[in-house]
Amino acid sequence: MKLIKKGCIALICLTSQMGMSQEGLSVYSEYLTDNYYLLHPAMAGLKNSTQVRITARQQWSDVDDAPQLQTFSGNVRLGEQSGIGIIAYNDKNGYHSQAGAKLTYAHHITFSESRYELNLLSFGMSAGFSRTVLDETKFGGYDPIVHGGMEMKDTYFGVDFGAAYHRGNLFTMFTVKNAVTSKRDLYSDVESNNLRKYLLGGGYAFGDNQYGGGWVYEPSVLLQYTEETQEKIVDVNMKVYKYMDFGKVWAGVSYRRSLDGVSYIKGGKSKSQYMQYFSPFIGVNYKSVMISYTYSHVMGDIVFEKGGYHQFGIGFNLFGKKSPLDCNCPTVKD
Repeated sequence: MKLIKKGCIALICLTSQMGMSQEGLSVYSEYLTDNYYLLHPAMAGLKNSTQVRITARQQWSDVDDAPQLQTFSGNVRLGEQSGIGIIAYNDKNGYHSQAGAKLTYAHHITFSESRYELNLLSFGMSAGFSRTVLDETKFGGYDPIVHGGMEMKDTYFGVDFGAAYHRGNLFTMFTVKNAVTSKRDLYSDVESNNLRKYLLGGGYAFGDNQYGGGWVYEPSVLLQYTEETQEKIVDVNMKVYKYMDFGKVWAGVSYRRSLDGVSYIKGGKSKSQYMQYFSPFIGVNYKSVMISYTYSHVMGDIVFEKGGYHQFGIGFNLFGKKSPLDCNCPTVKD
């Protein structure tokens, strides 16, 4: 029974949490902590300040060699219609690790006739490299193929494309990650080169913030589809902002669920479990500094560890300019 459970746990983790190996930067819930650019290249340069964000994620903190992820991102507006950005990341999972970086260019087209009205269509492209390492030198056992092995390395190239549309309090975003990739042959010469993942998200912000105070409520969703595995995941989110004299305080919760179940045996009966977890998060923007914390709790009969996942973020909004936009639009205005 324990072996069956362990096998199911591994399958759930590999297909639902970690994504495909070498896919690049994985999709977690950090986008909700004022960091949509990390997922969507079209969001580069969209805000009224230069955005710098740093995140650190730790899974299963009391497990040896548990997955860890660190990211750095920055983006800035250039002129009236352009934005540029950079993303760097380091992702380590046991003996497997990835490090990469990508550069982004975005183009923004305004359709509104008034400077107070938000009606904006954006297009973006990110391109970069990912360095993947599989360290077999510390493998144990008596398998002559693996024991005393080597450190395998390879570098890959990938391109993401995306678009975003903002109209008043409404926002939508669409991105194709790994739309173009180079050949992959770290593990074998027959690896699939199809690492395309489609992201479709949107939301609506409503409330009263006309005088720099009050509350704003932002429900949103994110749909993910991985082409090679046909895996489908949905996020349902709710975020609340309280505007203060010094900036704003915000908090929310995200519920993620896979639409594809994994079978396992319990009590002699076959059952299905769907990857699902809750992620409450909280943050504060104090003048030009942003600090956030996210905790993710996995749900289900079979879980690897009850400790959950912890993620911390810090950011800076530099060289900010006052926005004339008359809307509840936190994805665009600081």
